[in-house]
Amino acid sequence: MGGGVCVERPSTALRSRSPGGGGMVLVEGYASLWGVADLNRDVVAKGAFADSLGRVGAGGVRMLHQHESRAVVGVWDEAVEDERGLFLRGRIMDWSAEARFAQALARAGAMDGLSIGFRAVRARREGAARVLVEVDLWEVSLVTFPMLPGARFSLSGETGLHPARTSTTAGCGAGR
Repeated sequence: MGGGVCVERPSTALRSRSPGGGGMVLVEGYASLWGVADLNRDVVAKGAFADSLGRVGAGGVRMLHQHESRAVVGVWDEAVEDERGLFLRGRIMDWSAEARFAQALARAGAMDGLSIGFRAVRARREGAARVLVEVDLWEVSLVTFPMLPGARFSLSGETGLHPARTSTTAGCGAGR
């Protein structure tokens, strides 16, 4: 798998964030970390998202609030499998009351978790753990309590979670 899989949505809307409310809020973070067991003893193997992301791209992965299918709160513009895990960058929009609520929670630091919604395509047992070798990634939700405690997001540009990806317009090859 070399440098991993990177999928970007062809968009130039990632330029600014409205600091005082309204508009969009840019977020980035890791939704999955390779080889780390979640609270349900699921472990995602490196490369597990490659086929799914290759088929649907970042734009085919929905951004939901708390895994509610009726609560699409934004869009994922970038999804990258890197050496650490599955990194995403996207926009929480202001198109609904639920989206504005998610924006407010994110701005306040009251919600910073990410959680994946998926279908296991291939998995194996290793002791008590289920190792997910290949998954169809359906959605990545903004959540209060992630099943994988290390799956967190921040407002873009505030923590430098993914230092190799400092430009949102540089493309997938930047920093590699």
